[in-house]
Amino acid sequence: MCRGPWGRVLRVQFWYICNMDTLLSRITIDPAVCHGKPCVRGLRYPVETLLELLSSGMTADDILADYEDLEREDLLAVLAYAARLAQSRRLEPVARCTS
Repeated sequence: MCRGPWGRVLRVQFWYICNMDTLLSRITIDPAVCHGKPCVRGLRYPVETLLELLSSGMTADDILADYEDLEREDLLAVLAYAARLAQSRRLEPVARCTS
């Protein structure tokens, strides 16, 4: 068993890896819901909206208080989904800057 701060990091990483598929199963894509954008459990909460709330400084507790039908695991699923997207091996620029 690892002790100290790195032990906690390793335990969190192990939990995250073991639960990744379970978390990602909470993200649904349905053309009839929010124009096919990835949402949480088909509840019409787009992943991008929840990421914007988190990046604006709202805490998970703040979001859960405002949206009572969301669960803490839903927010973890949103972060897991974003992390999976960030693992892309190649990024293409959307537009080129011309000066």
